Amino acid sequence: MTRPSQQYRRTPVGPITEALAQEIQATATLLADAARAAILPLFRTSGLLTENKWEAGFDPVTQADRAAEEAMRRILATHRPDDGILGEEFAPTKGSSGLTWVLDPIDGTRAFLSGAPTWGVLIAVTTEEGAIFGVIDQPYTGERWVGGLGAAQMVGPQGTWPLTARAARPLSEAILFSTFPEVGSEEERECFERVAQQVKLTRFGMDCYAYGLLALGQIDLVIEAGLHPYDICAPIAVIEAAGGIVTDWTGGPAEAGGRVIAAANREIHAEAMAVLKGA
Repeated sequence: MTRPSQQYRRTPVGPITEALAQEIQATATLLADAARAAILPLFRTSGLLTENKWEAGFDPVTQADRAAEEAMRRILATHRPDDGILGEEFAPTKGSSGLTWVLDPIDGTRAFLSGAPTWGVLIAVTTEEGAIFGVIDQPYTGERWVGGLGAAQMVGPQGTWPLTARAARPLSEAILFSTFPEVGSEEERECFERVAQQVKLTRFGMDCYAYGLLALGQIDLVIEAGLHPYDICAPIAVIEAAGGIVTDWTGGPAEAGGRVIAAANREIHAEAMAVLKGA
């Protein structure tokens, strides 16, 4: 099976000790707090500078995206200088420790520009074997999902909640989320529609917030295409910590992005995969 792309694979890392796990978690907290501080003053403001990165459509980047990633990179340069960095807005930084931080300063920039609170900050730590720790942070609502290295919880305005994905149920009773129909080729859309026609409820456009809901036990499936590593590495760690499963559409590792299916449990993953493949 194909592991994460060589773009951000590094030298193998040894066993993750308790001390290293605690350091990773503490550093991730600093990063998420710094991103919140950089982004929130710009949310729902006028005159937000925006550039379009995609000539064939609309893939915006704002000064909030760049300010947040710059703030996180500064912290990593101080606290984890030997680690690699793969971020959405700036060139990758090679590391020597075997750990790579995968950063998406604003996942869901179109939602951010629209004033919708479904965007989030994604922070992941990966090794050669894949994602080992992740954070999904929604600064405006104050919700933060943390998963991996012994952690599996969401902290929000109402307190701290354990992350537990939903129990198995028939596909006909499932709730499915996606950013479709905005993302994906015609062929990918047809595959997605096969699944959507069999579930109880389908909702669109939630970006990374959908992965948080899956880890929290609210929904059953997220099916996407056209993803990058920084879109999915953090959700992989969080969902797996909650007992769920994330793969590509062939059942292989999903850290490299592309076509991704996230499921609350192996049973509904297998049923949805069979439909995706046209079985």
